[in-house]
Amino acid sequence: MMYAVTDPTTGEITATYPTATDAEVAAAVEAAHTATAWGRTGSVAERAALLRRLGDLHTEHRAELAASIVQEMGKPLQEAEGEIDFCTDIYHYYADHAEEFLADEPLDVLSGPGTAVVRRGPVGVLLGIMPWNFPAYQVARFAAPNLALGNTIVLKHAPQCPATAALLEKLFTEAGFPAGAYVNVYATNEQIADIIADPRVQGVSLTGSERAGAAVAEIAGRHLKKVVLELGGSDPFILLSTDDLDAVVDAAVAARLDNTGQACNAAKRFVVLDHLHDAFVERFTARLLASETGAPLSSAAAAENLGRQVDAAVAQGATLHSTGKRHGAHFPAGVLTGLTTEHPAAREELFGPVAMVFAAADEEDAVRMANDTPYGLGSYLFTTDPAQAERVADRIEAGMVFVNGVGAEGAELPFGGVKRSGFGRELGRPGIEEFVNKKLIRTVAPR
Repeated sequence: MMYAVTDPTTGEITATYPTATDAEVAAAVEAAHTATAWGRTGSVAERAALLRRLGDLHTEHRAELAASIVQEMGKPLQEAEGEIDFCTDIYHYYADHAEEFLADEPLDVLSGPGTAVVRRGPVGVLLGIMPWNFPAYQVARFAAPNLALGNTIVLKHAPQCPATAALLEKLFTEAGFPAGAYVNVYATNEQIADIIADPRVQGVSLTGSERAGAAVAEIAGRHLKKVVLELGGSDPFILLSTDDLDAVVDAAVAARLDNTGQACNAAKRFVVLDHLHDAFVERFTARLLASETGAPLSSAAAAENLGRQVDAAVAQGATLHSTGKRHGAHFPAGVLTGLTTEHPAAREELFGPVAMVFAAADEEDAVRMANDTPYGLGSYLFTTDPAQAERVADRIEAGMVFVNGVGAEGAELPFGGVKRSGFGRELGRPGIEEFVNKKLIRTVAPR
């Protein structure tokens, strides 16, 4: 495993970073373990102040962070800047709400005299394993609530994001977090297995592929460590009715092209009722192809993999609507039609600017298609009927449903999925409830 910055536009390796030695990995865990004293003895208010400063630093270093992300994984600059802004929101959100979320919770005692309270506190050292597609945001949503709690973090970033990883560690230090509270480590997969097994490490959070999630969960389970997993997604975009098809098409394009289609919770399968299908496909295809940013995928390998999936779908009988040419890491936007849920491609996640469109006979058929997937991360539902929106949203098997809108995520809204999309939640109040000791303190009154 090599930690290197490879410009996806050119394929040129512009910087390499040495992989951690075993001694450096051991030192990282020891530093994080030593720093747990900070997490257990300081106040929530003190930790919240550090998070606020960290959010401010993201704003101050916005241009530098965004440029690093663009160079490492090809994200359009405006989107990279938006990612940093979202990080600021997340750090400030937990700074604002940490004391409220971690306040003692009195319990009504029914089993005898006295009082009882649940006190939320840290569990200790956590390992974060982060992906390349949102190099700063993924770190923020893991680090912010857990540092507010007083947990400490060993962070293993994606091998193609070492420069952003180093920048982020620098900001944590500059914000005033003590040595060991947040430690970046350029570890190998074998070293990660050793970190998970270390008795000082209390939990693991991974955002990444199903394969990586399964491997980490297996090791964590063997060592009785809690895990939070945010894995793949093939989110449905369900169109049941509309009085403004152009607006829905605009939303559909935005939902598919976010991060050049490389988002776990991007809309990937578009399920459209028969009477709207042809008009939707015509307008959606035209607008999707016209809306290409020209940005590359994260790597030539990513483009090659997407190409294999698209070619397989066409071989299975799908029709590809696209005008561009593949070259290097660049992959042209496209729309696959003529698919049913019987096609193997319908059960895969296409990580790039290619959409699959399915025709549904009625509401029941649309719900069936939406749920006929191994994944269950997010979903998008468009209808003019409020009763239908409530009814269908309740039946969608996913961790998130967005009704009549896209891009509506927020620091205050929990993020996570079901089925093979993983388990656990990040962001919002649920995000601070994952790696926490909910300690019962029961005081029996003197007789």
